[in-house]
Amino acid sequence: MAISRLGMEIKINKVLYTSLEAMRDRVQEDVVNFLSEWYNDSPTIIGHTSGSTGVPKPITLLKRDMQASARLTNRFLGIDDKSTLLLCLSPSYIAGKMMIVRAIEAGAHLVVVKPSSTPLLDITEPITMAAMVPMQVAETLRCVDGQKQLSNIEQLLVGGAPVDEQLESQLVMLPTITYVTYGMTETVSHVALRRVGEAFYTAIGDVTFTTDNRSCLVIDAPQLSGSRFVTNDVVELVDTCRFKWLGRYDNVIMSGGLKFCAEQLEEKIAHLIRNRFYITAAPDERLGQHVVLMIEGDAYDNARLQQLREDMSQHLARYEMPRDIRFVDKFQETSSGKVKRL
Repeated sequence: MAISRLGMEIKINKVLYTSLEAMRDRVQEDVVNFLSEWYNDSPTIIGHTSGSTGVPKPITLLKRDMQASARLTNRFLGIDDKSTLLLCLSPSYIAGKMMIVRAIEAGAHLVVVKPSSTPLLDITEPITMAAMVPMQVAETLRCVDGQKQLSNIEQLLVGGAPVDEQLESQLVMLPTITYVTYGMTETVSHVALRRVGEAFYTAIGDVTFTTDNRSCLVIDAPQLSGSRFVTNDVVELVDTCRFKWLGRYDNVIMSGGLKFCAEQLEEKIAHLIRNRFYITAAPDERLGQHVVLMIEGDAYDNARLQQLREDMSQHLARYEMPRDIRFVDKFQETSSGKVKRL
């Protein structure tokens, strides 16, 4: 289904635009480029996977699927033509593209700011809904008026990377209704949301869940053309509409006949390590694999290392304990800012 350029109408930064030409030199270039692609005669648009489990790959998305996804979110969050949406993510990625599509579908006002670590600094008007990555939220909270800036947002979607326990505890205290998103480029943005402070993700619309023989999530999304998606996310299924995310199947560690999700181990020790870190595995002749802790930054001295080991032993079982602790000056990242696990 082609989307007619003749029907173009979008309100950006308080100006109603009905043509691309009127936007030139007035609206962010990547937004104009996306709208140019959105309103061309093709029924599809090119997106890119995040690259968190490999090289980012181009993926063809149907515009009608993007519209269906936008309507689902708008309905769930009550977004309409009286709403104000904030775009502070790049339209190069699905989260940014979908904020624009949601605004078009609802007839909502779209406030556009350049992506940055602190995108709310110059926002004064109330925002009905915004989408941010955890880094943007954390950096905003470090600002003097960060809590006030976030409280100006009625509903906040946070995704693109894990939300750590400390950040979640801060968000719970705000009047903003904050959801952690679950989805991917292939599902055209999120298919489930988890309100901060709660344990489970809940499907939106008619989306339902099952698991495969690996305990990985299988998504049935009838609103999308390719309605069934098999993931590599290990979950604990509550029912067909709710699940608890445990970690990536790619990051499962088998040690001494026991199975661990790296992300669950990380959660147990997150309060002990200030620097960025992650858990991975190394081959072990006796155990099959053993746990390795990777920390970004300068190496600890012996006393600090010993103290960290003692602290971790209070939270981790014997086979969960890292056999090695390694330090890296700077973690490699994907183009969207996710840490690459090596």
